[in-house]
Amino acid sequence: MMEYEVVIGLEVHVQLNTASKMFCGCSTDFGKAPNSQVCPVCLGFPGALPVINDKAVLLGIKTALALNCQIAKFTKFDRKHYFYPDLPKNFQISQYDKPLSYDGNLDIEIDGAVKKIGLRRIHLEEDAGKLIHKENEPFSLVDYNRSGMPLLEIVTQPDLRSAQEAYEFLIKLKNILEYLDVSNCNMEEGSLRCDANISIRPRGQEALGIKTEVKNMNSFKAVRQALDYEAARQMDLLNGGKAIAQETRLWDSDGQRTDSMRSKEEAHDYRYFPEPDLLPIVPSDKLIDDIKKGLPEMPAEKRQRFKEAYGLSDYDAAVMTREKKIADFFEETIRVYSAAGGSASGGNKPKIAANWIMGDLAALMSAANLSINTIALKPGDLAEMLAMIDNNTISGKMAKDLLKESIETKKRPRDIVKEKEFSQITDEGPIKDAIEKVLARNQKAVVDLKAGKESALTFLIGQVMKETGGKASPKLVNELLKKRIKE
Repeated sequence: MMEYEVVIGLEVHVQLNTASKMFCGCSTDFGKAPNSQVCPVCLGFPGALPVINDKAVLLGIKTALALNCQIAKFTKFDRKHYFYPDLPKNFQISQYDKPLSYDGNLDIEIDGAVKKIGLRRIHLEEDAGKLIHKENEPFSLVDYNRSGMPLLEIVTQPDLRSAQEAYEFLIKLKNILEYLDVSNCNMEEGSLRCDANISIRPRGQEALGIKTEVKNMNSFKAVRQALDYEAARQMDLLNGGKAIAQETRLWDSDGQRTDSMRSKEEAHDYRYFPEPDLLPIVPSDKLIDDIKKGLPEMPAEKRQRFKEAYGLSDYDAAVMTREKKIADFFEETIRVYSAAGGSASGGNKPKIAANWIMGDLAALMSAANLSINTIALKPGDLAEMLAMIDNNTISGKMAKDLLKESIETKKRPRDIVKEKEFSQITDEGPIKDAIEKVLARNQKAVVDLKAGKESALTFLIGQVMKETGGKASPKLVNELLKKRIKE
């Protein structure tokens, strides 16, 4: 059997955060009634003239600079011709031979090693409409709300060598785009879409093999699954003495396979020519320099700062900066938590906050199918809860229950504490009474403890906590129980 190498290139389409479309004033709001955000320009009416969205151009340059690209001194728009019901003009305004930027790169980490992935180009274009196929109906509907949406297409070099590398690249790219605030990157809304070109070749061969383009992948997980399947399919064809067809294939997530859609077009099939209704763009050096100076703190920079400023480990800093919203949530939690005063536990407040965010909060969000963007809990709420642990108002065990109830009910932790008298017992009297009752019922455990069985102490502490409804201070229970046993 021949040993093959997989070669992958990605085309990532990112919808830019602008209030209006790429070439007209129609709204970009998601989820509106079909065909309610359209005008003669995005519907392609004769005589309607496009106007370039300045903000889209600036966001494009901003992204290109963050991805180490060269910004073109002269760039223009072109007409890309093809005929499909979701394209009302029968051409798409895109960029062909003079893209906005080129020759960039993005580093990914694979098995502990850093690999540089080249970016061939980043260019601007408009989106097409959306076809809606109704089940059991002999027709399809077209929603042109998406027609004309501002897109940034990021095209990689064929530098990726596995589906896992493609997955890691997309995760890293999404992270950077969110930090730049150029897109919400919501794949469910179509704000981030990815097509992949994949081929295989005998290992050691320089020439590329026949490639297929894979579409209809609506998650990064789907990208990884589709590319793994397609690589295996192509290898089976060649090992069976069959040829690979250059074509576009669709990923079927239910069947976990790719299906043929159409033969793959070449550039000349689109009959590109310069868009006659739009002037070229010639960005000045000052503009580019101003945008570069205004770039925000990038994930790698924030990760290093979190390690130095907060004493986080490499792992903790990586998790806390994986999403900008998580990083912001963490830092705001630290700000409020630190303002609450000293930690009675004597712990490192940033580390304590990070542990709660990575541990209990992450688990609760996952179970409820929520994200840091959709939970009602605010950073200040979490900080107040951590402060309540420090000042012995609640125990760590109570805090876990409190956080769970807060996520489920969308109530603030401090309000739940007031409503349910969810406070910790720190008065020695009730705790001593509970200890006496527990010892009277568990004389064998007392004997075992005196005989050196440490597990008996854990058992007795658990019984006292149960006796007090989980409200007693575990630290005080431990101290008073040991003292009583000695007596």
